Amino acid sequence: MNDEWLQSPGNHLVTKGDDDFPELLEQIPRAPERLFVKGNVELLHMPALAIVGSRNPTEAGRRTAFEFARHLGGAGFCIVSGLAEGIDTAAHRGALDAGAGTIAFLGHGIDRVYPASNYELAHEIAARGALVSEFPLGTHPDKALFPQRNRLISGMSLGTLVVEAARRSGSLITARLAGEQGREVFAIPGSIHNPLSRGCHKLIRQGAKLVETAEDVVAELAPLSSHLLQSSLESTTKTDSPDFDDGDYAQLRKFIGFDPVSVDELAATSGLTIDQVSSMLLILELQGEVESLSGGRYSLLGR
Repeated sequence: MNDEWLQSPGNHLVTKGDDDFPELLEQIPRAPERLFVKGNVELLHMPALAIVGSRNPTEAGRRTAFEFARHLGGAGFCIVSGLAEGIDTAAHRGALDAGAGTIAFLGHGIDRVYPASNYELAHEIAARGALVSEFPLGTHPDKALFPQRNRLISGMSLGTLVVEAARRSGSLITARLAGEQGREVFAIPGSIHNPLSRGCHKLIRQGAKLVETAEDVVAELAPLSSHLLQSSLESTTKTDSPDFDDGDYAQLRKFIGFDPVSVDELAATSGLTIDQVSSMLLILELQGEVESLSGGRYSLLGR
């Protein structure tokens, strides 16, 4: 069955010790002996960042994962995640939106797609990124296999970023494994009233690096991979929103102060559409100019 699968274009079987086998994965405890890869095998050698989190995130968490992946993918990182619904899905899509590499590690055979809702995304990743599994062809999804998969997500990556996670979450397992593997651990804080912030706050108390902007991640990881990064975050932020010019941002900034204000209020006062305001606020948040508050409100970030 392996031979028949390998005959299809884009399918690879990479064994430990091969030139194509990722160097970082060779260093972890219980390193896999082989990897089934569908897609671009060269991505296994790019500097990688894992982005993980809740399968049922808030809409703000989903947008944050997408934008961080888009910025960091544009900065030269391959975005690694697990193809699960929620934060994983947003991270993969953010990387694809940036035209960047993304790798999905699977908790089943590479000839399966789980969840079924990500069927189209899986095929897009196979075409523009890479699907990877250590499990034999035909292996069905099983909850016991996903923690094993998580060690590869963290082990493949220079760092793991947790966006939203409850206190008991598979994402916290991935973060713990990252720490044990000597990788960086990052967490995005949130409202104390959001249960999905508690896992991130727990990680921060345990020593994870608090992240407010994508540049925070670049600053930590760039020294580890500077020779591989294709561009800086600064260069990507100049072109990541071609639909808006400096005048649009100047118009929006007039109506953002230290008092919390909603997207609807900003749209009404600025004359911009709600979609425009939402997209621009995400860019300003990632650049450290504004902060997202509970209830979908925003304010200037105090310096």
